[in-house]
Amino acid sequence: MFHSLFATWMQFVHDQGYVGVFLMMALGSTVFPLPSELVVPPAAYWATQGRFSFWGVVLVATAGSWFGAAVSYWVARAVGRPLILRYGRYVFLPEKKWELAEAWINRYSVVGVFFARWLPVVRHVVSLPAGVARMKFVPFSLSTILGSLAWSWVLARFGQEVLGSDPRLLSDPDALVRALKAKLAWLVAGAVVTLVAYVAVDMVGRRWRRADAPDAGS
Repeated sequence: MFHSLFATWMQFVHDQGYVGVFLMMALGSTVFPLPSELVVPPAAYWATQGRFSFWGVVLVATAGSWFGAAVSYWVARAVGRPLILRYGRYVFLPEKKWELAEAWINRYSVVGVFFARWLPVVRHVVSLPAGVARMKFVPFSLSTILGSLAWSWVLARFGQEVLGSDPRLLSDPDALVRALKAKLAWLVAGAVVTLVAYVAVDMVGRRWRRADAPDAGS
């Protein structure tokens, strides 16, 4: 079933062009688990065939990701945590997934929004706890746009390389996702390490500032 569904999504992007890229990326930035790996890489490959432009794909994918995330943010901000927990399981958001995203936002805040765009599962739902927590929309949007832009560029580059060397993957979406995940694993791991390093440095800096505060006042 998933194979035919993945193939349908890819065909939709092919047939609808930039509108298809925008809509699929917007949908993938909501609770709907649509992998961006099935949207940007094929579109980037088709860019090499003259159907799209590389930067057109990257920018439209970024815009779609932001739009879907913004809709999720405002919906969550309007309905609140209790309703999401009560009805989330009916829209691909079981309580465990919510708790994961909520813990992510509580720990990493705006920086976590940026890095969430690189991580499976978290990227689909991170906008919801950000909305519930009433994170300021402008910083949320900037982090979403920058993270989505970086991730879309990476997917587009890998799509050109992977599909350029083996176009047969276009006829097997499952194999395409496996190939991309294998090649992107180190990059995703690097993003996680960078986030951990950032948080560690930030925590040390805060402790130093707190330790220096009494000395400054004496």
